[in-house]
Amino acid sequence: MDSTAQRITTGVAVLLLNLLFVVVAVVAAFALAGHGVGRLVDGGVRRSGLPVLLRGLAALAGAVAAACYAWGLLIVCGAVLTAEDGGTDSSPPQSCRTAGWWERHERGIEIVDWSVNYVPLGFVCETSDGGSYDNGDVPGYVSPVVAGFGLGGVGAAIAAGYATELGARRERPGGGAVRGEG
Repeated sequence: MDSTAQRITTGVAVLLLNLLFVVVAVVAAFALAGHGVGRLVDGGVRRSGLPVLLRGLAALAGAVAAACYAWGLLIVCGAVLTAEDGGTDSSPPQSCRTAGWWERHERGIEIVDWSVNYVPLGFVCETSDGGSYDNGDVPGYVSPVVAGFGLGGVGAAIAAGYATELGARRERPGGGAVRGEG
């Protein structure tokens, strides 16, 4: 197989993998949103205890993180499609033609390949001098929103577990001391 055919096959594989990740992220976002809203609505926000409220908020934060990551992945899929377009005016890939790429070209630095970064999310163009740069298609807010809401969701889930444990210790006879503890 020649390098052009191999490159196209690789590009299609990357595109299909990204689309699979988009589907997984969207399903996770809807599942987490449904779970979070269900937790908050079942007992009522004011009547439910702190652990239930924290679990609901953790699920909603996870839903926002998953939805934002899916949005970024869709943008990366568009960049991959543009890079794999082929034909006239396809070299260098149009996705890599950012501000300043022509100055690199005039200095003898060519765009030789591209790749996808998943953390932080982005479409990366690789140059002949061994360097690389992100083409900037993925908005700058995507990775911080994913990280912030993801960590916030994990923190809320841990806090819910801690609040549940504290409640269980208060309900034990003897004020939380377990037999055998001194």
